[in-house]
Order: sequence, then C-alpha cells, then structure tokens
Amino acid sequence: MVFSDIFFLFIFLPLFLICYFAASKTTAKNIVLVAFSLFFYSWGEPVWVCLLLFSSVFDFLNGRFIDKHKGEKKAVLGVILSCVVNLAILGVFKYSGMIVSAINSIGGLSIPVPDFHLPIGISFYTFQSITYVVDVYRGNARVQKHYSGYLLYLSMFFQLVAGPIVRYSSVAREIENRDVKISEFHQGINRLIFGLGKKVLIANSMGMLAGELLDFGKAPASVLAAWAGVIFYSLQIYYDFSGYSDMAIGLGMMCGFHFPENFNYPYISASVTEFWRRWHISLGTFFRDYVYIPLGGNRKHQLLNIAVVWFCTGLWHGASWNFVIWGVYFGILLVIEKTFLLKLFEKLPKFIGHIYLLIAVIFGWAIFYFTDLTQLSACVGAMFGGGGLALTDILTVSKLQNNLWLIIIALVLCAPVYGYVSKVGERFSMQSGGNFIFVSIIKTVFLALVMFLSVISLVGDTYNPFLYFRF
Repeated sequence: MVFSDIFFLFIFLPLFLICYFAASKTTAKNIVLVAFSLFFYSWGEPVWVCLLLFSSVFDFLNGRFIDKHKGEKKAVLGVILSCVVNLAILGVFKYSGMIVSAINSIGGLSIPVPDFHLPIGISFYTFQSITYVVDVYRGNARVQKHYSGYLLYLSMFFQLVAGPIVRYSSVAREIENRDVKISEFHQGINRLIFGLGKKVLIANSMGMLAGELLDFGKAPASVLAAWAGVIFYSLQIYYDFSGYSDMAIGLGMMCGFHFPENFNYPYISASVTEFWRRWHISLGTFFRDYVYIPLGGNRKHQLLNIAVVWFCTGLWHGASWNFVIWGVYFGILLVIEKTFLLKLFEKLPKFIGHIYLLIAVIFGWAIFYFTDLTQLSACVGAMFGGGGLALTDILTVSKLQNNLWLIIIALVLCAPVYGYVSKVGERFSMQSGGNFIFVSIIKTVFLALVMFLSVISLVGDTYNPFLYFRF
C-alpha cells in the first residue's frame, strides 16, 4: 500500500482517523495506531511483519539491557550486538544476492543466488533501531520501558516504508502524551495534499517521460534525448521522495507527531556539500552522527571518513554496483570540494556554483538510474555525443513542447516559491484584517484543485510507483 493510492486515501485513512479520534486517551490512540500500522505494513506481504516484530522485540530488550548496565562493558556489548544483528538482517535480505553473484563471477562458481523479496521499509526501520540503541547508550535518549511504546515508534505507518528516519528522542514525549491542535491538523492536511500533488501530478509525469527517453535497450535517439531523460528523472526522484516526505510529515502532524524535515530545496544549492545538507536530511544526519563522527569526523582522517560514509551511502540505496559507483562518485566530489573547490567557489559568482552543482547532480542521477552498467555507458556516451549522435530528434522535441507547462512548473517548484507565496499571503492577510478569509479561500481552492487533479490522475493511470520503496 502506498499513500498515493485510492484505497489508502478514501478507505484506509478515513477509517483510521475515525478510530484514532474516537479513542479518548493517548494509550487507546497508540493501540489504534499500532493496529493500523501493522495492517498497512502487512498489505501485500504479511509474512514480513514477523521480521518487523522481531526487530522491535530484540532492540526493545537490548535497550533495557544497555540502560540497566550503563557505564559497564556489558552496555558496549549490547550496542555491538544490536548493530551486528540489524545490519545482518539488512545484509541477508538486501545484499546476499549481490554478494553471491560477485563470488560466482570472481571464483567461477555456481552457488545458488538468493532471491529475497525485499521487505518494504527495512532500510529505514533497521536504521531507526540502531539510532535508538546507540542513543540510549550515549544518554541522548531515555529508554522505553513499555514494549508497546517502542513498537509504536518502529512501526508508525506514516514514515515506516520510506522515511524520514525518525530518532526516538524526537518523538519519545509524543508517544507518551500528545495533543492534536486544530491548527496543526489543518496544516497536516495541507502538507498531505501538497505532497500528494508533487508525487502524482509531477513525479509520475516526469517518470513516464524519463522512462520513454532512457530506454537504452535500443539505440539512443539523440544527445537531447539523453540529457532530457536524465533531467526528467532528476525531477521525478526529487518530487517522488520529497512528496512522500511531505505526506509522512503531514500525516504525523494530523496525529500529533512532529517529524523532522527531510528536504530543503536541494536543487538551489551551489555545491555538492550544500546539496547533501538539503537532500534526504535524515539519512545524511544518520551517517554523520553514527558513522562519520565515530570514525573521527573532521578531527582525523577526514577524507578517508568521507570516503567510507559515501561508500556506505551508495550501498544503502541498493544491492547493485551502480549505487556503489554513485556513492563513490559523490564521495570523490565531496573530497575535492573539501580539499580546494569550496574555497575557489567563494571567490567566484554564486551562479557558477549553481551550474556546477546541477551538472554534477544530473550526471550522478544518470549513474543512479541504470542498474545495467552497459546501459549506463550508453547513456553517458549519448549525453556527450558519442558515436556521432545527432544533437536533437523530432520525438524528444515534441515531448518537450507537449509538456512545456508541466516542466516549467516542476522547475519553478524546485525553489521555495510555494512557501514564499504562502508566507506573503499570510502576512498580507494579517496586515489587512478583512482579507484573511479571502487568502484562506484562495489557498483552500488551490489545495482542493490539487487533490481533485491528483485523484483524477490516480483513477486513470497505472504508473504510480514510489521509488524509495525499493531501497
């Protein structure tokens, strides 16, 4: 089940909200939330609920053990055990096929290659389990003494399957006691609808265009087709993932939870360093706090630490060599920036940094898109005119013309335009008093239109994946 699904929007969510708000006390609300979360997670693959429950029981008990033996060597053993078990689970289900295939290729063997169906959200909830155990050990989070509370933290359907990666300390108080304010419930609905529009109206459209232009099973059409296809994919993955994060944050807000922001308009950045402070923020802070800093951070072996983090970041995204190459690619760029490039950009006009960033990121998304390295090579060759490829072709030009307004909207909304307009409208309504209702009506009509168009699109379209579900 995904958020951009007719069943979720018109059956699951309304039924959940009715039951949730019918429960008067926080304890009863938590029971409703856990029940609906487990049902949500089991939709389509109920067997993997057992894996989620195992992780929750294991790390709940491990957290209690660490808290009991805080300051002793036994506590360190608990942290190590948690990391080993969680990473082993992730490794078996996500990377065993890749590892066995590599062994077969290198050694000329024929070991049967495991073919697990990747449990949805496993990359996210295993990381959340690790953050909880480590934070309890460090004293950054109070141990959860009730299993139901920890299960709620790990299984919340809002952000279970594709993030953001929520740390226990940021929601611990709200698990125990929370209130839902009408104003925040309203903001949550707005955020949910806006995220739905980003996903359904923009990401899906960009994805279909990218798929048509990046079919390198056949000969590339032109240089323009290769670049346009990768740019469309760059827009798709941004609106797909940021749209999901908006919906997750909005749903959480509707129920009294406040999740961290996961995107901050990354395409307006002027360096790769800045880009990764704005893109998938919760993953970046995870690797910073739980890998980079423990390795030594900026104090010692900084460049090596960056390389390790980005190898892990690439591998986290998928069991395919293109993701490893993608991680190494960005790791190299970040090392170059730390070494001299950022100092150089400080002396140059900022637009040069913007151009550099966009080219670097677009090329990075080309690496990310193709799990087949032969097709990746064909795409890169086409982007740079390899083999005397034509600069343009009629079909690509036609696609650009037919989708011009959608492309313009997608490019404009990569900048904080909507937020700026909303703040201006709110400021204007506060200053002019009587125009408050008028501004509210305009915003409501806009969001209603987004919701209507999204539903119409969902009814008539079969292309509706969430890209990060496979990671």
